[in-house]
Amino acid sequence: METKDSKISIDMSFTHDLWNKMPRPAMVLAPMVDASELAWRLLGRRHGATIAFSPMFHSVNFVKDARYRREALQTCAEDCPLVIQFCGNNVALLLTAAQMAQDYCDAIDLNLGCPQAIAKRGLYGAYLQEDWSRLSAIVSVMSGELRIPVSCKVRVFESIDKTVEYAKMLEEAGCSLLTVHGRTREQKGPLTGLASWAHIKAVKENVKIPVIGNGNVQCLEDVKRFIEETGVDGVMSAEGHLTNPYIFEGLAPPVWQPALEYLELVDRYPSPNAFVRGHLFKLFHKLFRLKENAEIREEIAKGSSIDQFRNAVLKLKEKYLPIHEGEQSWDEPYSSYDLFLPPWICQSYVRMSPEEYTKKMAEKSKEAQEKENCKTEEKIRFYGNGEITLLSKKKLKRMARGLTKRKVMTKCVACLNPMSLKCMYSLCKTCCKKKCYIEGLDCKGHNFLVKTKRQKVRQLGMKKSKSF
Repeated sequence: METKDSKISIDMSFTHDLWNKMPRPAMVLAPMVDASELAWRLLGRRHGATIAFSPMFHSVNFVKDARYRREALQTCAEDCPLVIQFCGNNVALLLTAAQMAQDYCDAIDLNLGCPQAIAKRGLYGAYLQEDWSRLSAIVSVMSGELRIPVSCKVRVFESIDKTVEYAKMLEEAGCSLLTVHGRTREQKGPLTGLASWAHIKAVKENVKIPVIGNGNVQCLEDVKRFIEETGVDGVMSAEGHLTNPYIFEGLAPPVWQPALEYLELVDRYPSPNAFVRGHLFKLFHKLFRLKENAEIREEIAKGSSIDQFRNAVLKLKEKYLPIHEGEQSWDEPYSSYDLFLPPWICQSYVRMSPEEYTKKMAEKSKEAQEKENCKTEEKIRFYGNGEITLLSKKKLKRMARGLTKRKVMTKCVACLNPMSLKCMYSLCKTCCKKKCYIEGLDCKGHNFLVKTKRQKVRQLGMKKSKSF
């Protein structure tokens, strides 16, 4: 097998001495939760990926749950070389999980890069990067007990020197391959920003084991530049591959082409509908920004079978293929949608920079505050006389609900609390209770029967006196 652009000859007879025979540079499909399942891995391998990682699997669930384990180990002869990734913090459980999986893959990877909140709660991923003694023990035990190599996928520290020391520690513990994601643990979601290739270059220059770089890869030119600037042995792609599975070939096909090819693979190697739907949304992310495709988007969102997904893809193909081939014109300019390519062409998803995001959120916060101020002013004018300007927003809302029902708020004749509408004496509940007790009255509205009860007591007392 040979990729069109890199012209790398790939030896598919990989042994357990994987890294010594690894093609350089390697084109690596990243581990992605709910996204790098077997069908997607095979699609990536068809189009230039030379090594693929499985999604991250929880070592505890893998050991204890047979069904979870069976689904995790879905693979085939074409799915080679394969790296299965685990997360966890318990040496014994990680080792057991790896031993159960080692016959199905070419290496075991330890996830030390997940930055999500669930990883913080479970104390795994990037939230283990301060506990070097524990990590050293885990990698040392796994590398010593397994028949296949152990790799680690990490995130960087802010300090380059600390990142290099971290990498050296893992290498000394027995790590055979290091994947370095050039972002810190805090760089995630809308605050992702750019990855630091300088950190990755420093790691590569200071360790002897192969290093795979990850971050800022959106096209084949990025891959080539990454290798030239850092000297890494391979380049990993995650988001870039999800939006263009042909990224390692340097191609940008119409979106329906990889979508239909992927669905054919799903027919052979079934995937959960949620996974399939997620992949289609990633591929069609530009097309679905157009209002004209709202119905097709809805079909995929509500689809429950591969046939339904395929029909939706074919509708998009039928709609845009004549435009793509020049038989019809498309009047709307790409620039109106912030596009450099037509929306039906596979293209990378470019995140908003952290600075732009922060500015946008500040503007939204300002607008929301202005709207809230307007609502408060309206309430003050509604109640009149400025008497409630010092009340809390919660109190204002409660009063507003009360006024909506009663239109006019009538006060108790004895105090300033609202009067109960059912009270016979135009009092609030507290004042009515006092009045009935002191004056011996009944109030049917509040169900205070003081007068009635006292009369019964008197009658009972008279009957007892007569009996004596």
